[in-house]
Amino acid sequence: MGRLEFRKLHESGCFVIPNPWDAGSARYLQNLGFRALATSSSAFAFSRGFSDGAIPRDMMLQHIRDIVSAVDVPVNADFESGHASDAADIEANVRLCIETGVSGLSIEDRTRDPAKPLYELPLALERLTAARSAIDASGTGVLLTARAECYLTGHPSPLRESLRRLQAYSEAGADVLYAPGVHRKDEIKTIVSEVSPKPVNVLISSNIGLDVGDLADLGVRRISVGSALARAAWTGFIHAAELISKQGTFSGLDGIVPAAEINNLFRKAR
Repeated sequence: MGRLEFRKLHESGCFVIPNPWDAGSARYLQNLGFRALATSSSAFAFSRGFSDGAIPRDMMLQHIRDIVSAVDVPVNADFESGHASDAADIEANVRLCIETGVSGLSIEDRTRDPAKPLYELPLALERLTAARSAIDASGTGVLLTARAECYLTGHPSPLRESLRRLQAYSEAGADVLYAPGVHRKDEIKTIVSEVSPKPVNVLISSNIGLDVGDLADLGVRRISVGSALARAAWTGFIHAAELISKQGTFSGLDGIVPAAEINNLFRKAR
């Protein structure tokens, strides 16, 4: 399934696009039948001993390339803020991201500067337009997702500001709209309604009491889980390792998946 099929997934219905953090987790998710996957900048960063946002551009590009090469389903790249502030650099970096073989990529409007966590809207639009230009020039049909980071950066009016930004991003050529961090049903429904007919991605990073059917009923087109699966793996690892370290017990290894089961999965995948 390639870029055209990935675009078609966004035309109707609702689908889950889970986030692996390495080739093995990507192949396992494909084996479960998911029709597309997405990278997670934070999940990958944790696996390399970095904090989220600290991975260098070229390392991130190689990671994206590794995930794309590991599976046969479309991959959407979490390309953070494009690994640049300047629009010209964004355009150049997006070209490099397209060359990894991704079917889609996202650009966020977060600066990672605590004093001013979001790019001002005019600059955010300039940056998004640069990404759009790079995609259009490539002729690849890669999907562009625009992320409004208002909820994750503690904006005092996250819904209102997200709507303002997402509507502007839609007009600037974003194919998919995304306000990570929104969890309330009424707010999700409002976002979907206000940016229609553009498809909306919703992030589910913990069990908030909404399932896939609930989100589909709200009109959500795409559901991602960000670093949640990686953190679930980290949770098991931390629990088992701390029991060994602090109590000298191996009870944290109870019920773990046998090595043979995982080995057989990857033997078949090859």
